[in-house]
Amino acid sequence: MEGKKKSSAGGQVMDGSDIMELVGNEKVFSNFVDHKFQELDRDHDGKLSVKELQPAVADIGAALGLPAQGSSPDTDHIYSEVLNEFTHGKQEEVSKTEFKEVLSDILLGMAAGLKRDPVVILRIDGEDLLEFIHSPSFETEIISMFSEIDLAGGSLQDCIIKTFEKLTVGQGMPPASDAWVMSNIVEPALQSSGGFHEEPISQETFLLEFKKLSESVAQHLKEHPVIVAHSENTFDGSGIKRLLANKFELDKILDAALKNVPKDQHGKISNEYLRVALDVVAPSAGLPPVGAVDQMDKVITDAFKMFDADGGKIIKEDEFKKMLTEILGIIMLQLEGNPISVSTNSVVHEPLASSSTLLQPSSS
Repeated sequence: MEGKKKSSAGGQVMDGSDIMELVGNEKVFSNFVDHKFQELDRDHDGKLSVKELQPAVADIGAALGLPAQGSSPDTDHIYSEVLNEFTHGKQEEVSKTEFKEVLSDILLGMAAGLKRDPVVILRIDGEDLLEFIHSPSFETEIISMFSEIDLAGGSLQDCIIKTFEKLTVGQGMPPASDAWVMSNIVEPALQSSGGFHEEPISQETFLLEFKKLSESVAQHLKEHPVIVAHSENTFDGSGIKRLLANKFELDKILDAALKNVPKDQHGKISNEYLRVALDVVAPSAGLPPVGAVDQMDKVITDAFKMFDADGGKIIKEDEFKKMLTEILGIIMLQLEGNPISVSTNSVVHEPLASSSTLLQPSSS
């Protein structure tokens, strides 16, 4: 069982609904945990040691789209955090009950993330890239990208690589910034071209060479299709608008946010905790967590400046809720006028398997 996949024009959509169904069905989930626990418990002692937990931790990392453990210091700490969730940082062995509780929390977290930002699984095989190369807009779009590149001290090859990095999955190109794509698709295409003469980089020369290289890249993609997990989100204020229109829901969310901020002995709150409260409200308002999207952080910071909301002023609960509501309204107006679109693309090195491994009961 996987995060639900449905047919779509661009690929298969994973929205987390199947994970929710699995965890929500007590009987099915208990059977799933029994299978998974039995599969991991190699010495059959009814407990999972740190070593026995490692395959589950690796599967969770793969389902999150992380590179293999040990390959990147930037992501290895996440594997450590997942293991600490199971062992609470000190236990050497984990019971089935503890395993079930933590696995449930992790899976529900994944499902919530997929529901908020569904992931489309795309198989990029060169066809869309060829279609783009032969489209009427190809020359115009490539020349526009070329004009944005700083040519000072750069070779024609450098210029071509930078342009490949600007192409999107919509144009049929997997992310060239990914090391696997660069070494297995782009570099072999460059090598097969036989190299370039070190001549002045004119627009005409660039366009001619880039088109030839693009066709070679499309051929390499045909021989080695790349699976990409693609998600995109547009923050246009509509989520805030829905929340503000539902007074009952808004009051419930605001009360939940108040529980997460400290109060003095008179029940008053410092307005410096408005950012903390906004982060609690964010999922219900269709906003990303603070710090996740730079453009959104700027909009939020500007809204706070309008209210001098970081000054540490002590205010009553009702005033705190009113100020938070008004800040949401300012953010909504900003986003309605200037929506912010964010997309992410991650190469899945095990085609369609990264999220299913974790959710497969033992076949033995």
